[in-house]
Amino acid sequence: MSSKVSKDTLYEAVNEVLSQAKIHKKRFLQTVELQIGLKNYDPQKDKRFSGTIKLKHIPRPKMKVCILGDQQHCDEAEVNKVPFMDVEALKKLNKNKKLVKKLAKRYDAFLASEALIKQIPRLLGPGLNKAGKFPGLLSHQESMNMKIDEVKATIKFQMKKVLCLCVAVGHVDMKSDELAHNIHLSINFLVSLLKKHWQNVKSLHIKSTMGAPQRLY
Repeated sequence: MSSKVSKDTLYEAVNEVLSQAKIHKKRFLQTVELQIGLKNYDPQKDKRFSGTIKLKHIPRPKMKVCILGDQQHCDEAEVNKVPFMDVEALKKLNKNKKLVKKLAKRYDAFLASEALIKQIPRLLGPGLNKAGKFPGLLSHQESMNMKIDEVKATIKFQMKKVLCLCVAVGHVDMKSDELAHNIHLSINFLVSLLKKHWQNVKSLHIKSTMGAPQRLY
């Protein structure tokens, strides 16, 4: 599936976003988003798609990941200075919808130990699932830090009721090659999810948090 975004167009847009960010420096790290407009899609009738892809360069390094862990994982999280909660802490939330919602809001993603993952619905109710933040599995065979980086590098495309999508594909401190690589991967993956591929793409823009959008397609 060839990309309809030429390399020149992509780099022109990327360099514009990055140079704008340098001129108008902010106190926080601006995220770069890919904004997608779809066409020839009926969200009511057409099958809604959903897919995740791991990018080569982490788009949101400041993403907050919390470990819902067994004793071993909680000890490891403490050593790595990663936020964590054990079973007792989860029980204290008492399935209270407001508290679970607050927890879901506080973190961008969750990872849970094997022993805990099956208990999450029983301990917390459907809150995390509703927020689209059901924990990923963290096994004892993998490095916790590497798994967290994997979560930070993974983006999700999900069709909801509207014909526009928006995903974080990078940040303004990246090199232009890194950002362009992430955007290229994201676009091709998204197009592969669409029923009629490029015929469903109306527009593609990239935009930093505070910058002007740059058109790719």
